[in-house]
This record gives sequence, C-alpha cells and structure tokens, in this order.
Amino acid sequence: MSSPPRADVTIIVVPRERFSVSGRALAALYERTRYPFSLVYVDTGSPRATRRRLEAEARERRFTLIRTKGYVTPNRARNLALARVKSKYVVSLDNDVLVTPGWLEALVRCAEETSATVVGPLTCIGEPEGTIVHSAGGLAHIDDRSGVRRLIHENHFEGARVEAARPLLRRSPTELVEFHCMLVRTEVLARIGPLDEAILNDPHHVDFCMMVREVGGSIYLEPGSVVTQIAPPPVPWSDLAFFLQRWNGPATRRSLRHFTHKWRIRADDPSIQRLAEWLVHRKHLAFRGSHRAVRSIVGWRIGQMVERICFVPLEAALSGALFYALQRGGSGGPAPPGRGR
Repeated sequence: MSSPPRADVTIIVVPRERFSVSGRALAALYERTRYPFSLVYVDTGSPRATRRRLEAEARERRFTLIRTKGYVTPNRARNLALARVKSKYVVSLDNDVLVTPGWLEALVRCAEETSATVVGPLTCIGEPEGTIVHSAGGLAHIDDRSGVRRLIHENHFEGARVEAARPLLRRSPTELVEFHCMLVRTEVLARIGPLDEAILNDPHHVDFCMMVREVGGSIYLEPGSVVTQIAPPPVPWSDLAFFLQRWNGPATRRSLRHFTHKWRIRADDPSIQRLAEWLVHRKHLAFRGSHRAVRSIVGWRIGQMVERICFVPLEAALSGALFYALQRGGSGGPAPPGRGR
C-alpha cells in the first residue's frame, strides 16, 4: 500500500474517565505511530504519580502539556487543546485508547483521497486488543418524516467480534464516529465554532458529527485504522472521583436537556432514553468490585438489598457532590506551572 501524502497533524489527548491507563496509552502512541505528528496533551487534575510521569514525558518528548487546576469536562479539555492547533488535521484521542501500527497513516490517506471532513477508525473495546467492535461508523441524524422530530442514533457492529465483522467493513461514508479517536479537518472548526461545553458527558460525539454534517461536511469510516479503548471495570480508587465526576446523574440530565433543546427533540425520544439508561449504567461500574465482594460474603439476595440501601445512594451522593463542586470551581483553566513543550 502506498504511503499517504504528508500532511500536518496534531494529536490532542484528553482524559475520558480514568487516569490509570494513560501511561500505557501514551507509550503505545509513540511506539506504534510512525507518521509525524505534534502532540497537545491535556491533564485535568490527575493523581500525583500520573502528573509526574506526564511532566517527565513532556520534557523528554517535547510535547505540549496543559494541566488544569481540577477536573474539566471532555469538550472543555478539547477546546483548551484546540486553541493550540494550527495544523491541517487534528486527531482527538482519549487517554485510554491504544493505537495500532499504521493507524494514523490510514486516517490521513482516507481524508486526502476522499476530501472527508472527519474520519474515524474501527474502534474496538476491551482486552485482548482488537477483538470486539465498539463502533464501526453509525447513524446520527434527525428524522422528522412522521411530523415528530426523532433522533436516529446507532453504532454499527457494536459488540461483534472483529474477525466476523472484518469482511463486511470497508472505507465508506457514515454519519457517526466517536471521540475515542477521530481525525478532523481543522478548517471545519472555524465553521461550527468551539465544541459545545454545555454537553458535559455524552452525547458529545453525536452532537459534533451532526454539526459537521449540518454545515456540509462529510464523515468517513476507515477500517484500515484500528484502535482499542481499554474500558472499565475496574475503576481504581485513585480514579473514583474523576470517574464519578464524568458519569453522574446531574451531568447526564443537564447534558441531555441541552442536547434535546438544541436539536429540538422531545425529552421522551427513544434514542434519548436509551442514552440516559446507558449513562446511568456507566456510573454503576465505579462500584462493581464492591458489589461483587458484598454478594460473595452475604449472598446474592442480601447483596442486592445492601446495594439498594447503601451503594446506590452513595453513588448518587458522591457523583452529585463532585458535579456541583466542578460547577462551583469555575472554568477549570490551565494551571500556570503545568506546561511542558
């Protein structure tokens, strides 16, 4: 396969929901990427060990490290990084994503050959790497043919084994790729403006892809590029506060309320309800290890009772407190000393 045309690329890395995978993912990024790139890394209030490792890596590899004073939402983190981007293309990458050799070449080649505005890879989930599909393109549009505006949202091949899906996958236009990893033609950002910071968790990727298509941009799936998100569980105690700040009831309700108002969708839209259920389920991953431990000690039925009486209220209280603390904390701007080059 021929080499892709050389084009300037900046990769921005932002925290998704944990810090404990970030060192492994950063090492994989440098070990497995041969295509030249600049890196802007946003570190939002990580634990001390992670912070020190990132500072050392930034000095050694000479990338830009932006550290905020506390936790910030993913779109806020991306906007902080995008303010530093001058290249033709920018790749948004979550800090828990492992890339594979050739991943960036394939994305750039697709963008150059199709003039795509946005290109997404085949995104897998879990370990072993590259075995289960999380997303291979999808649907994200408004259907108003019935007289009621409905969100049509779907990840293609989600949950399928890669070996089974691979013969069906080819480079093709799509409506949806995810922020786990996506290449964006930077000029489109001047047309759609900053990423919407009123969407605090999901569906930020749905919103972005719909905005791109609304201004006439095109989105492609490039399965020749493969990445894997290393998703929880477990959620280590050192990541618990950040995880619950990302996935919590108040943030979910506010995000979905804003999204439905923005796109003029009813709050009882079936796709919105499925998103809300998924976001609630995500939050419960924080205490899955504790749930299992309690059930093993006291049995399944009593364990369920303990969960309802103790863990569910604890999850709600902790995530709510973290959400309101974040709101009181202001903009979460960069901390003065935390920048490497």
